[in-house]
Amino acid sequence: MPTRDVRPVRPARPRRPSAGARRTRRLRLATTLLVTGVVVAGAAVWVARDPDAPVVVERCTATVDGESTSMSPEQAANAATVVGLSVRRDLPARAATIAIATIVQESGMRNLDHGDRDSLGLFQQRPSQGWGTPEQVQDPVFATNAFYDALVEVDGYRDMPITDAAQRVQRSGFPLAYGDHEDEGRLIASALTGYSPRGFSCHLREAPRSQVSGDDVQLSPQAQRVADAATTQVTTATPRVVAGTRGRALEFELDGDARLAWAVAGWAVASAAAYDVTEVSVEGARWTRSASGRGWTDAATGLPRGGVQIRLGV
Repeated sequence: MPTRDVRPVRPARPRRPSAGARRTRRLRLATTLLVTGVVVAGAAVWVARDPDAPVVVERCTATVDGESTSMSPEQAANAATVVGLSVRRDLPARAATIAIATIVQESGMRNLDHGDRDSLGLFQQRPSQGWGTPEQVQDPVFATNAFYDALVEVDGYRDMPITDAAQRVQRSGFPLAYGDHEDEGRLIASALTGYSPRGFSCHLREAPRSQVSGDDVQLSPQAQRVADAATTQVTTATPRVVAGTRGRALEFELDGDARLAWAVAGWAVASAAAYDVTEVSVEGARWTRSASGRGWTDAATGLPRGGVQIRLGV
């Protein structure tokens, strides 16, 4: 019986969909993607607008007369140091505006450990040019004081364009760039010098709970860090321990100076992420970390004019 050559049977080739069917599929896919995008975008807008929504990205904002600029908590803490030192030194707000515009241009308000040639820190100061040691120019307090020391020697700096005043101090290769950040500098300076009450706020995650306490006489170690930083960076006043808080809250009495109180309060909020601050109160207003999406709210704080209370993780 002859052997048959058995060949594999090829599967039937699938029919190619018609052009009309392909267009229908593409339309369905596009519609699905569009609907998905709308849903995701709507959810993002809802989260952004709902003050009690979980914090996705921690941000701080300076708002003055309806204009705003935002920054990270790291940048906010650096801005608090720079502006706070202008307040402590009793310099005009213009000095703080110039300084903020400078660090925005030089370092993006970050304390950099690198730069052009040997430039370092917030102001990108060069140790080889006499600004200090590498360690000193990377200390925000030292670097800011060095900047202000040079700025106040510039005759007429208060009335100069920011570009000119900053350039007289910095001697930058890009002198015109400082003026690009004048608006940002003005907003941050106004909010943190106390000239724009409630102008600075941060939306932050909950602070870790501290297990270390002090008592009604002595601040906890964490609260003492805040007191030391505040008295170095923004005010010469010495705070007292708030009774009944086991040393986890401190209060400044600033001789009825409401503007200075708002400067200290703004400093505390801007530094909240760095020092685990959970609540800041002044006369008639309070910022609370657990509801930080709401910003400053009206509150019967019981504080007198010029009083500031700062609480830490409990």
